[in-house]
Amino acid sequence: MNNDSSKNPLFTPIQLGDLHLKNRIVMPPMTRSRATQPGDIANDMMAKYYAQRASAGLIVSEGTQISPLGKGYAWTPGIYSPEQLIGWKKVTDAVHAQHGVIFAQLWHVGRVTHYDNIGGEQPISSSALKAQGVKVFVDNGSDEPGFVDVVEPKAMTQHDINVVIEQYHQAALNALEAGFDGVELHAANGYLVNQFIDSQSNQREDQYGGSLENRLRFLDQVVATLVKAVGKARVGVRLAPLTTLNGTVDDKPQETYTAAAKLLNQHDIAYLHIAEVDWDDAPETPLEFKRALRDAFHNVLIYAGRYTAQTACQAIDDGLADMIGFGRPFVANPDLPERLLHGYPLAIHQPETLFGGDEHGLTDYPTYQPE
Repeated sequence: MNNDSSKNPLFTPIQLGDLHLKNRIVMPPMTRSRATQPGDIANDMMAKYYAQRASAGLIVSEGTQISPLGKGYAWTPGIYSPEQLIGWKKVTDAVHAQHGVIFAQLWHVGRVTHYDNIGGEQPISSSALKAQGVKVFVDNGSDEPGFVDVVEPKAMTQHDINVVIEQYHQAALNALEAGFDGVELHAANGYLVNQFIDSQSNQREDQYGGSLENRLRFLDQVVATLVKAVGKARVGVRLAPLTTLNGTVDDKPQETYTAAAKLLNQHDIAYLHIAEVDWDDAPETPLEFKRALRDAFHNVLIYAGRYTAQTACQAIDDGLADMIGFGRPFVANPDLPERLLHGYPLAIHQPETLFGGDEHGLTDYPTYQPE
């Protein structure tokens, strides 16, 4: 790899909304399930973890639920209580002390949850359809923590939709109060916004269902309220067009998500973040689809998937992407940008320490020491 940063496309600065970023490397959102209990509160351990990785041009936090009902898994952080905002302020202060930039990923899981995670309530979704074959991690305080099947949700009423849109609005305000530089709407991976977008998870017959325009209406309204709350320059959206995670499937994903990109372009938000299918034998995202997304969305376009330093530079050089997210490599390589610049070997993460636990597998990965 070319270790002259002036000639390496990953290391050219970029403007993101009002923010001047030092490089084009993104640490994308990754759930690590280490929030302090009770209360789902970000903590000192998380602050250290993010600060270690502040050499990224942009950090997007792990998904943080916008309400108690938005929670899908045990031990994930929230962004709706005063205690949670104090916890996140530790994180943002630590990142800013290392000259990093961090956005909060705003998360509502919709149907991807269980009664034990949401105080015994029934989950909500676009439609009363249970996600088939999907399990979530629970800790009900009496049984051994572990994985259980998700439960059937209730279809959201117009009142429910209005409430959730208001919760997104407040969560965005909370994020800025907690010191975040902006917010990313999690509209990917089979969670609530995705449950409205994809044709097979949305069986509604009102203004939120049926036609493509209707299925994109909830996304449209949530993005509009985020922009109203914090300004378009501080809003990004994450989509996962070709994944079928958590049981959401769209019959015509390229058509649907090109339309979604055009819609987001009309809001003039700071960035669109595309999560590519990233398991080992997954299909590649078709080139014509990437070109269609590039034509549809004119601000910063981020891709995250199975990128190497080489393929990341190629995507930027080809004009298909402006920034590249490196997920799992950031887990085990707190100094990932330095390693990518100099071609240093990458450490491999320990899968068993990804979710839950303590500092081990979170903050104890070393930086690379050249001979």
